[in-house]
Amino acid sequence: MSGIPEKQHTTFVDGILNSYSMIFFSMHKVFASILLFITFFDWIAGISGLISVITANLAAQFIGFNKSKIAHGYYGFNALLVGLGIGISYQPGISFLLVLVFAALFTLFLTVWFEGVLGKYYLPYLSWPFLFGIWMVSLATRQFSEIHLSERGLFMINDLYFFGGIPLVDVYHWFSSLPFYEAVIIYFRSLGAIFFQYTLFAGIIVAVGLLIYSRIAFLLSLIGFFTAYFYYMLIGANIYELTYGYIGFNFILTAIAIGGFFVVPSKYSFLWVILLTPIISIIITSSTAFFMPLQLSIYSLAFNVVVVLFLYILKFRERNFEKPELVVYQQFSPEINLYSQTNYKTRFDVNVNTAVILPFLGDWTVSQGHNGTLTHREEWQHAWDFEMLGDDGEKYKNLGNTVEDYYCYNKPVTAPADGFIQEIQDGIEDNVIGQIDFDRNWGNTVIIKHDEKLYCKLSHLKKGTIKVVKGGWVNRGEIVAYSGNSGRSPYPHIHFQLQSDPFIGSKTIDYPLAKYILKTDEGFELKTFSRPGKDELINNIAKNDSLFKAFNFIPGQSVLFEVETNGGPKELVKWEIKIDIVKNTFIECSKSGSKAWFRNDGTLFYFSHFEGNRKSLLFYFYLGAYKMSLGFYKNLIITDSYPLAVVGNNLMMFWQDFMAPFHIFIKADYRMNYLKMEDDLSTSTILMQSLATMKVSGRTRQKYDFELFIDGPRIRRFDVKTEGLHILAREIES
Repeated sequence: MSGIPEKQHTTFVDGILNSYSMIFFSMHKVFASILLFITFFDWIAGISGLISVITANLAAQFIGFNKSKIAHGYYGFNALLVGLGIGISYQPGISFLLVLVFAALFTLFLTVWFEGVLGKYYLPYLSWPFLFGIWMVSLATRQFSEIHLSERGLFMINDLYFFGGIPLVDVYHWFSSLPFYEAVIIYFRSLGAIFFQYTLFAGIIVAVGLLIYSRIAFLLSLIGFFTAYFYYMLIGANIYELTYGYIGFNFILTAIAIGGFFVVPSKYSFLWVILLTPIISIIITSSTAFFMPLQLSIYSLAFNVVVVLFLYILKFRERNFEKPELVVYQQFSPEINLYSQTNYKTRFDVNVNTAVILPFLGDWTVSQGHNGTLTHREEWQHAWDFEMLGDDGEKYKNLGNTVEDYYCYNKPVTAPADGFIQEIQDGIEDNVIGQIDFDRNWGNTVIIKHDEKLYCKLSHLKKGTIKVVKGGWVNRGEIVAYSGNSGRSPYPHIHFQLQSDPFIGSKTIDYPLAKYILKTDEGFELKTFSRPGKDELINNIAKNDSLFKAFNFIPGQSVLFEVETNGGPKELVKWEIKIDIVKNTFIECSKSGSKAWFRNDGTLFYFSHFEGNRKSLLFYFYLGAYKMSLGFYKNLIITDSYPLAVVGNNLMMFWQDFMAPFHIFIKADYRMNYLKMEDDLSTSTILMQSLATMKVSGRTRQKYDFELFIDGPRIRRFDVKTEGLHILAREIES
């Protein structure tokens, strides 16, 4: 189009559409189109709003603001509201157009200013720019002789007849005669009033669009408004306050913001929606009394005050961080926010910033775990003691009378994570077997600082074997020292604990290990963000070169597959490995445009997010290789769960969305089994099977079977089977 690159054109269109839906904290294109449509119920207001958005977005691009923010509608939605307000209030003309354009530009400046001021406190600027912009314009235009108040809407029937004749007038009368309760009528009109459209029909269409966008947001709009309605009746307040400019939308927008957008939807967020209702009412009543003499509407003032105030006070909490829980990564949908954050907490430990692994090589057993019966009590309860066992299951060979008889003696002790060496204690001799040095309790010890308020302590080390120096840096897996029998240690072992203070003897903290392999009677199990228990046989993941190379996707790399679906003709599917603006790596399918974000730390590969076509090969690969150990262990079992927003059935998810803040009855589980491996001199061939299961109230509704065959550095075969579908994909030279 006129020399504009396609991507830039798409960004510009997105910026316009998102400016409409962003008023409801959404980037849903269908919802945005519906909202754009209803603004033209008053065509002058609709055109004015559109001109304002275009003006603000063009100015933002010209000045050089962030393109992503422009595309998301951040710089357009306040200008849109100002444009709609001006368009509905004044008669069109040249002078009107000048005021409109410069009002939009002024609102853009206010938006950036509020973004900077409130952004310092990590607070949203909401529609504060709109408020100040529309108030300034309203006061200023009283002095402009060429700007005249609009008379549209005073004679509604005449206006309808002018645009649509008798049929449109009949439709209006039909809608007006519908047997709605007064509260329902005010609810719909309040929804329309958000866009300065005060007809019942406009509000109904907005409600339908809101339902399409988000079932939770729709439910919250009902709860917010009708809580306010019944509260007004209960306290004897003037119910017609809600109909004055239909400012009842303050309750609706606040409910959506607090109940499901900035806060993860839950019974606690819904409770706060109800508890905040009286506060909104107080602000509406008091501010109306203040602004009435100025002949100014309060518009969305109460919504802005309550949301910013509530989000601000939540930042001062010292406990109850999930009552309610703030959204960590905003995805512009209450449902996706809820399902993603719930899934994240299931897969990972939300309190873990630094991944900590086991501090040794090979297989060790937990001789004493958390809340141990010997020394791991009270302030030191969150610690582990590790020992090695021989093939016979014993801790030592010969008679076990000397430290050298113990299998774990003089074995490497490694750094569980990167960090600085905080403290070293050395020079203490090993104890004679069975004896204890009570005076020097911890023996030879190294303390490593991994993060603020996160230190590890490795104790009972062998004298003279410490390989690091105080203040030096150590990498994860690097040898720190060798195990010994110094301090309060009757038998050789490693004492390992995590603590928030940098001192020898500091109390322990409860902090999980990021990943390890647990050996069971049936085989092996991958444990992530877990705490080993007493007598468990565990080890760090030992990297397999073939698995590592097959899943070592590097930005700039291309992967090409030959794909056959249900025995049909073969086609080529190309994937490209890319990195986004926040340096997260993802796979993008050139055919479908789908994207799958992933992490690979060298021994563990897992997907973190998917967007796009759920019939693409990449989606099935996301399901089938959801989490992978890059070390091979025969009969290794890996389990995990998928986010419902990505994998849920649309029909069932419609009902699940309504219930999700209170109960999740749909489950999506992942299970991987490592079947066999064959080695030659330089590589391995590995066969694995995985299963994705979708369950509703405990009953399996859908299953996907996957088979992965790794041959050397490539995914030689990826097999997908489900009801009515069989996909066979083979990686080929790109």
